Order: sequence, then structure tokens, then C-alpha cells
Amino acid sequence: MKFFDLLRLVITNLNRRKARVGLTAIGVVIGTGAVVILVSLAIGLQMNANEQLYGIGDLSQIYVYPAYGGGEAFISPRGGGGGGIGGTEDMKLLTNNALQELRALPSVVAVIPREFLQANSVISYKKLQTYTGMFGVGTNDLADFGLKAEQGTTQLSRSTIVIGSRVAQNFMDFNLRPGQEPPPPPDLYDQQIQLTIFKYDDQGNEIRKNYSFRVAGVLSEAGSEADYSIYLPLEQVKVMNEWANNTRINYNKTGYNEVIVKVENPDKTLEVRDQIIAMGFQANTMLDFVQGINNFYQILQVVLGGVGAIALLVAAIGIANTMAMSILERTREIGLMKAVGATNRDVLSLFLGEAAGIGFIGGLGGVLVGWLLGQMLNVVAIVYLAQQAAQQGGIPPSVAVYTPIWLPIFVLAFSTFIGMLSGLYPALRAATMIPVLALKYE
Repeated sequence: MKFFDLLRLVITNLNRRKARVGLTAIGVVIGTGAVVILVSLAIGLQMNANEQLYGIGDLSQIYVYPAYGGGEAFISPRGGGGGGIGGTEDMKLLTNNALQELRALPSVVAVIPREFLQANSVISYKKLQTYTGMFGVGTNDLADFGLKAEQGTTQLSRSTIVIGSRVAQNFMDFNLRPGQEPPPPPDLYDQQIQLTIFKYDDQGNEIRKNYSFRVAGVLSEAGSEADYSIYLPLEQVKVMNEWANNTRINYNKTGYNEVIVKVENPDKTLEVRDQIIAMGFQANTMLDFVQGINNFYQILQVVLGGVGAIALLVAAIGIANTMAMSILERTREIGLMKAVGATNRDVLSLFLGEAAGIGFIGGLGGVLVGWLLGQMLNVVAIVYLAQQAAQQGGIPPSVAVYTPIWLPIFVLAFSTFIGMLSGLYPALRAATMIPVLALKYE
């Protein structure tokens, strides 16, 4: 039997039993629609999460730390030039020579050491004070980190500092009386602020040292730790740490506490990170977190798709039942077809085609229903998530439910295959009928 003759017969036979085919196809519509909308929801959530994650840090940066011989990270609890816990003889240190090795790696465009201020400190501006993280960086321009200035410059000098976008909001007047209105955040750009660091001598007496810095720049909001940090030149922080710890810091011997490696392209980040780990250092990047989130959402897609597939399985049982009943009703018709020359293969193809047709019709309806419901849910979810983002100061989402082009195609093909598979046993029964007995069937 030619293909187009078979197709015409399948359409004619399905059209003869519109009500039964329609009711059976509704089950497939529910199953395929559930698969489309649930998987689309999982994909949309993944895309939304990636949009949020891609705003919390530069994905081309790798954070490198010294490590023990076994690969365990050695990170000083309060930062500084390797002044952590334990000895250094069994460690892979981030010395200046090690930094040269890191700079020699392919795709690396910058290797910048970074140190924390180890001393207890307080930052003052007029009557306001705050406590926040202070970093010394081995570069003269924070643009090397991908940071941008909202006010002023990103360049550092010995007498200036650059602050994050939210540092000013942390300034408070600790002398306020109960009921007094707190002052608004100050505009710190181009203002002089005072940094006081202190330590204790052997008798427990407090010793203080004061510094005055001009705020040369305020960074644009980056959605990362940079928003709450203050940046100084590395040598300035080194001097402060030496005073606070009563020791000389030699980076060639003790190494840096942390080094940031910047890669030319985020696509190369994981490759360079693996090379750094192979060198004996501890390294991580924001892409590790993004990758973990993507793995979670991929599992979620499979789980939600499986939930929808359960409904499709129930629909498959309905197709098998419909085809079995159809064969009983058309037994004499099958006998007549065989009597006039139809082969077992022709009968098998006809009934498999009808079962696949039911699956295709239901799949087509399910794809349309799932897509329409997804668009409706997308509008409602985006409005809700945008309100949440506005309240929390986050990035508003651009999508909540997303249906990629491959999903409807896959679901339509899968529902057609399920329909054909469900009709396999009834079709085999029809194909193996003996013509004489089929013609005598009442």
C-alpha cells in the first residue's frame, strides 16, 4: 500500500469516529500540555536565575588561594599576607613567582593580588561612623576588576580611596537618642573621611593610629561584595597590617592571601580554573555556582517533565483501549480487507497509523494549550516577580515561563510515538486475524 493511500485511509477512519477520537485525544492533550507548561516553567526559572546570577559578579574572574599539598584551601581567617593558621612548609604559596606563573597561563589578561585589612578599624565622617570591609588591591585602577564609577574615578592613589555604592548607607550616628530620626546617608564623593585602626599592647592598653583619605570615586552598583567595600592601594594596606601585627610582611616568603585572575572570556574561565588547580592552588569562580544552579534546574526539568509524562501514560492506556474496541467493532471489515488482497503489513500499518494519528492530534492540541497557558502564566509571574524585585532592590526578571522551539517539536513527536506504541498490540491482533473467521464474526 502506498504511503498517501495509507494516509487517506487513516484520516477517513478517524473522521468516521469523531467523538471517540476526540475524547481519547483529550487525555493526550492533558498529558502533553502538562509536559509543555511544566518543562517551560523549569526552563524559565533557570533563565531567570541565570539573569540574577550573572549580575552578582564578574564571571571572567577566578579567586585563587594558597593550598596545602592535599589541595585544601589555606585562607587566613582575617586576611593578610599569609598570616593564617599553621605552617607554610607544606603549602603552595601565592608568592610573586607564583603570580608570574599565573600570568603566563593562556587566556589570562590580569593577575591582581588582594589583601584584607587585618586591624580592628572604624571609619568616621563628621558624627557618623561605620564598620566595613577594606581591601588593598595590587592595581592602580579598579576598572581592571570590571568595576565602573558612578561618581569620580576608579583609580587609586596613596591618599585616596574608592568606595562601593552602598557604603554610605551603612554610616550611622551611634550617639542618637531614642526617638531621634536617623540622618540620611551622606554624599561621600570628594569628602575627607577618617580611618582609625587600633591594636593592644602586652598590658592590654589600646593603641590607635589615624589616617585621612579623600573619596576619589563611588562605584556603580555591581550586585556583589564591591557594593559594600572600600578599596585602597595594596602597599597602603600592607603598611597598616604590619603595624597592627607588629611584623614585617614579605610576600616572597609568606605569599598573598588571595589573588584574582581575570580571563579574557568567560567561556575560558572553567578551563583556566582547572589549570590553576592543577598547579596546586585552590581556585573557584562564580561560574561554579552558576553551573550548580543549572544542574539543579536540569534535574527539575526532568522531574516536572516526568510528572507530565504520567498523565501522558494514562492517555496511552486510553488509546490502547480505543484501538482494541475499534478492532472488535471492525472485525468483519478487517476480514473483508484481507479477502480483497490486503496483507498483514497493510492492516498493521493502517491501525498503527490510526493510533499514531490520535497521538498526533492530542499532541498538537496539548502543545497549543500548554503554550497558551504558559504565556498567561508568564504575564502574571513577571508582574509578581517584578514587584518583589522592586521591593528587594534586585534585577527585574525578563521571563518566567519560556518555551524553546525544540520542546513543542519533541513533545509532538513523542506523543505521536506514544500513540503508535499504544496501538501496537491491537494492531498486531488485527494483522494476524484469519480472514475466514473475521468474516464470520458477529
